[in-house]
Amino acid sequence: MLEKGITYIHEHIYIDLSKIKNSDDTLLDDKETMISELREIKEKGVRNIVEVTNIGMGRNMEYMEDVRKQTGLNFIYSTGFYIEPFFPETVFQKTDKELAQIMINEIKNGIDGTGIKPEVIGEIGSSQNIITETEKKLFQAAGIAQNETGKVLSTHTSIGSMGLEQIKILKEYSVNFEKVIIGHTDLSNDLDYMLRLLDYGVYTAFDTIGKNSYLLDEKRAEAIKELIKRGYGDKIVLSMDITRKSHFKKNGGLGYSHLLDTFVPMMEKAGISKADINKMLITNPENIFS
Repeated sequence: MLEKGITYIHEHIYIDLSKIKNSDDTLLDDKETMISELREIKEKGVRNIVEVTNIGMGRNMEYMEDVRKQTGLNFIYSTGFYIEPFFPETVFQKTDKELAQIMINEIKNGIDGTGIKPEVIGEIGSSQNIITETEKKLFQAAGIAQNETGKVLSTHTSIGSMGLEQIKILKEYSVNFEKVIIGHTDLSNDLDYMLRLLDYGVYTAFDTIGKNSYLLDEKRAEAIKELIKRGYGDKIVLSMDITRKSHFKKNGGLGYSHLLDTFVPMMEKAGISKADINKMLITNPENIFS
């Protein structure tokens, strides 16, 4: 499953949101630059990338497998559907049980005829400050699929919102919260909200590190320090969620190494111990996938 080393818990090796977002920047197809940046973080101790691109997000197994082979990193793949308006038409047409069966089939038999089996149901998402009826149906389907397969369930919260509502839906399906990651919760910038999420036993993802236009990294470090102080250091995971070509260092972005080169020292300066940092980068992901 996971190799011993650092895990980036929420990334996209290939993603295409360009048609909906009307921006070529959201077509992450610069393979040469991707390979170069991933090789750099491998040298810094990264061994695992949890790849959460799913059906409707342009998932391209041939492309991603080529990147995996050329970098030597361990990729953990995903099944499921994203958020409106990125749903393929089938999501609107099928029932929750039928959608669950699509995910279960990929988990049992492999993705797109490749035989490669996803280990994650995700990223299953909700819109900002609302869960649409179709998104709710997807969460119900994800709950059914997780119950049958026991796989990790990774969610998308738009700007950190609706995490509690996601949990409420999943709770109806008796989902194992020890294998649930609530995504982008750092963007809420709301400690009380994070604590309420964590009380359910889920993992909280500070997975938009470096996206300072949404929230300064200093605020992320402060929140992490406080959560650790409250006893939740074993429930935090980290990543960057790079989705645009402009996020690459070559194009003026921070690049994948920002998490290790800049954010880790920032956490240390804030008083977060190396042991706790290693827990978030290494041990907690291992526990999720154990």
